[in-house]
Amino acid sequence: MGYDDARRRGYENQRLYVMEADGRNNRLLTGDLDRSVGSPQWSADGRRIYVIYDDHGTHKVAGVGLDGKRTLVADGLTGSDFDRPYSGGDYSLARTGAVAVTVGDSTHPADLAVSQGATLKRLTDLNGDLLSARTLAKAEPLVVTSSYDGKPIDAWMLAPPQLEPPGDGQAKVPQAKVPQAKVPQAKTHPLILEIHGGPFSAYGPNFSAVDQLYAAAGYLVVYANPRGSTSYGEAFANEIDRNYPSHDYDDLMSVVDAVIARGGVDPNRLYVTGGSGGGALTAWIIGKTGRFAAAATQKPVINWTSEVLTTDGYATMGPYWFGKAPWEDPQGYWARSPLSLVGHVKTPTLVVVGENDLRTPDSEAEQYYAALQLRGVPTALVKLPGASHGGYAARPSQSAATTSAIIAWFEKYKAP
Repeated sequence: MGYDDARRRGYENQRLYVMEADGRNNRLLTGDLDRSVGSPQWSADGRRIYVIYDDHGTHKVAGVGLDGKRTLVADGLTGSDFDRPYSGGDYSLARTGAVAVTVGDSTHPADLAVSQGATLKRLTDLNGDLLSARTLAKAEPLVVTSSYDGKPIDAWMLAPPQLEPPGDGQAKVPQAKVPQAKVPQAKTHPLILEIHGGPFSAYGPNFSAVDQLYAAAGYLVVYANPRGSTSYGEAFANEIDRNYPSHDYDDLMSVVDAVIARGGVDPNRLYVTGGSGGGALTAWIIGKTGRFAAAATQKPVINWTSEVLTTDGYATMGPYWFGKAPWEDPQGYWARSPLSLVGHVKTPTLVVVGENDLRTPDSEAEQYYAALQLRGVPTALVKLPGASHGGYAARPSQSAATTSAIIAWFEKYKAP
């Protein structure tokens, strides 16, 4: 597994190669697949290698013959990420050729299933007792045309479970059991744009406890895979190579506009949040537009110069994402820093970070909080004790508390 690193770009597909035991006869088997592959396993007869790859936010398993011919074995895999709807999934290969996979969807966290031939049989229902007593929001797929260049952008929308999906502008009491949530009486509803991190990663039609909590609180939730996201090929991912943030902003605004155009959204009650790369884009967005009533930037990058010199990824982030060191191109670093736009920010903004975050250190969040304070923009800083970059997602109590704090912040800044 690997790739040619000569170009030193932000993203490269990982490819599958075979060679003799002594290193001779190196051959590329997945050259025609514009996706990154991983988790290779030999079949029992040694005639093919099974791999996993991500396509349009969904993990798949395929068998690759030694002639490079590829056969899809399983689709619709889901990872074990419970917090947000990141693409993912795993598999295990039996000697018989049966493949065990993790499967799920936007209303079901990952379960175990077995795929053999054209049959997929789910074996577990690990969260059935818990979720059967709740009404959950189902992710509806959308394909949006970017206002920048017409590229198709995948997105998904969750309507509050007590409402019909928007379109007719009507709020309806559901036929479902349990939610004791308040049913909004208005014909239009608030919307949260939730942005994935990475930036080289992808969301998909997968379970997200955070998005379900937003929806249960009465918000329409929309998330998307703007340019720079993986699972759409190298060219799409590298649209942001040495150019991040940039037109991923246009992609995300196009998604928001498309959802508003469907009806049922209050354009005066738009909110935006995201973590890591999504936190950077949140801060970038509110520096570019004042259309959001409130924002929550989580574990963000705010100043690229300080970020690449304090992050645990300092050896690669600057050289691969910018091509030059900060002292070689200070203006290039500043032009991509959300801090450069803080003079335009009027949006009330919650800033969230873990106190032990090494990837986007807490000094990034502190810079933004201080800048907003100096400008008189309503802001608050939440530091999560002991949390690493992904740590508060790993602790359900901190994840739930963070989500509750974000909802409370958005509720505080309702449009009149």
